Amino acid sequence: MANKRQMTFETNENVLCFHGPLLYEAKILKTDWRVLDPPHGDEGPVYLVHYRGWKQTWDEWVPESRALKMNEANLAKQASLKESYPGKKKAVPKTSGTTESSDRGKKRAKDTSVDKEEEFTKRPEIKVPIPDSLKAQLVDDWENITKHQQLVPLPRTPNVVQILDMYRDSKKDKKGKSDEIFQEVLSGIKTYFDKCLGNLLLYRFERQQYVDIRKRNTGKEDSEIYGGEHLLRLFVQFPMLIAHTQMDQDSINALRENLVDVLKWMQKNHKELLLSEYENASPAYQSIVKS
Repeated sequence: MANKRQMTFETNENVLCFHGPLLYEAKILKTDWRVLDPPHGDEGPVYLVHYRGWKQTWDEWVPESRALKMNEANLAKQASLKESYPGKKKAVPKTSGTTESSDRGKKRAKDTSVDKEEEFTKRPEIKVPIPDSLKAQLVDDWENITKHQQLVPLPRTPNVVQILDMYRDSKKDKKGKSDEIFQEVLSGIKTYFDKCLGNLLLYRFERQQYVDIRKRNTGKEDSEIYGGEHLLRLFVQFPMLIAHTQMDQDSINALRENLVDVLKWMQKNHKELLLSEYENASPAYQSIVKS
């Protein structure tokens, strides 16, 4: 019987690879053929990729669905994703005219920035692997909002607070009566969500909805209004957020273990936690956003 295994990509080929909702330049280090869906026995090609400019600790095996050919069309898609993704830094406006004192100030600021960057790169890093099915959810989430101009209906049920309570209840018999780290992680997820949503987790098309929903829910926190779709975006940001803390390696390992477990639970219960269909934004809303 002929071997029907076909690999779209080759070893040493440069590709674009999804990591979360964004595309990054990567290189194929190895290829393999594995069972992708154990319950059903489905098999397919997988690739060990190294992300350009990233440490080797980020190398990972990915299914073929996460890799794209390096061509103009996909490079344009990469740029579009980066432009639309929440948390993109805005350019700092330049001022005209320079003085000797301002030049010295800029040099000091640059030196300080370099010192902070060196300190940042030396800190322990945290890698939070997101299951492929949830990565697909993130991509669909981006397309629904930025391309199809749809919105997550708010307020969501279950909301983030309810989701975390559901997860806590599912672990009662396993975590014991007093697991302080477990409780701190769940409390920390809620705190991070409430502090990050408005500044880091919204697409541009959602910002007017955020303003409107906050006016109608002045006594509630964001974690009581938004749900799993936006909570999932927070997990994409966690490596960057945690890297800017002063946590030691042991604390990072404990945090990572708990975050990974939350994601696995979300994957298992995704039909209950995540939307399969978004709502179309009204023409009136679209006109406000575009104005």
